[in-house]
Amino acid sequence: MYESEDAEIYDLIHQGRGKDYAAEAAEVTRLVLAHKPDAASLLDVACGTGEHLQHLSASFPHVEGVDISADMLLSAKARLPLVPLHQSDMRSFALGRRFDAVTCLFSSIGHMRTTAELTAALRCFAEHTVPGGVAVVDPWWFPDTFLPGYVASDVVRADGRTIARVSHASQEGNATRMDVQYLIADADSGIRHLAESTLITLFTREEYEAAFRAAGFTPTYLDQGPGARGLFVAVRQVWPEPASAGA
Repeated sequence: MYESEDAEIYDLIHQGRGKDYAAEAAEVTRLVLAHKPDAASLLDVACGTGEHLQHLSASFPHVEGVDISADMLLSAKARLPLVPLHQSDMRSFALGRRFDAVTCLFSSIGHMRTTAELTAALRCFAEHTVPGGVAVVDPWWFPDTFLPGYVASDVVRADGRTIARVSHASQEGNATRMDVQYLIADADSGIRHLAESTLITLFTREEYEAAFRAAGFTPTYLDQGPGARGLFVAVRQVWPEPASAGA
């Protein structure tokens, strides 16, 4: 779905639905600094159009972003022209440096389809986190908190356009099938229709925690956070230095 104009529509619809990127970034910043008070660098994985990253950049002197979508990154680059942004898969990116904090928000981690993929992504996060650094990850719903059949609808009017969004969530195996329909209308172009259907995996809390530990993190789940799904805050383990040969 996300061509350059559609990335802008993505921003408008979520802002219109009341998503407060500034407040969410402030909460993430508070959690990072509570675990690593000297944190000065942050990597936002699945940064999308850079809405969170824009606010996080006010608290951390050095920030970077990673996303798999070239069109999302075009919008992010327009918003953050001086921030290094990288197109890559969260399971395999390699930036050649580590950060004090790594974030992955808006339930983007749920796009991993298996526990093996989940662990691979978190290991990649760990490889980019300094020992003692922190990862803040926004999960998707757990199987016991997901509500099959949930329908949401919103209408947003902004920049001369009216955007209607209707979504329906169903369960398909161990995943949510999220079907979303958009109608976008403006005076010049009339009405156009967009549709997307996405699978988002319903990992259990225990599967998340096991994957964090396998990646080298010590995780804590907070049932309150910027979103209704809670947050994982995970500290990168500090491995002891190997003993010298003469010890």
